[in-house]
Amino acid sequence: MYQITQLARQFGLSRSTLLYYDRIGLLSPSLRSSANYRSYSEADRERLETICSLKQAGLDIAGIKAVLEQVPSDTAAVLQQRLNQIAAEIHALQAKQRLLAGMLRLSGAGGPKSAVDKEMFVEMLRASGMDDEAMHQLHSEFERRAPQAHHNFLLALGIAEPEAQRIRAWSQGKSGARD
Repeated sequence: MYQITQLARQFGLSRSTLLYYDRIGLLSPSLRSSANYRSYSEADRERLETICSLKQAGLDIAGIKAVLEQVPSDTAAVLQQRLNQIAAEIHALQAKQRLLAGMLRLSGAGGPKSAVDKEMFVEMLRASGMDDEAMHQLHSEFERRAPQAHHNFLLALGIAEPEAQRIRAWSQGKSGARD
């Protein structure tokens, strides 16, 4: 049997965390002494180990409860949902990473050697939720604040000079709109 402080230390948790888990019904001690002290069994320790693993995997308390209380097929659904969320987060972070790497290359600050091309840049903007109007605003603001940097950026994306000029004109609201 484990006392509350012993069990908490094994997992790097505070005593108050285990009290909270008991209060919400996530992990209740197997026994209580006559003085109302909590005692945890080996099965309780294993349950806490599972809770900590699920928490480390990014599940919230509701998700952890669902996994612990559900039948195995529901557990798989909860875990698959979290896996899909993580995959989406990774995809978004990779898009941001590629964008920043391209910006670093443009500024001459070094960084990864892989270039961001036009298609990748547009894909990242779309993935971040930008529609055509938002992209127009981005280009317009870039052109307004730093016209030469905007031009250099477009060229660094592998866009040919004539198309870069059309995009800049489009950004400025002039005729010669972007395709």
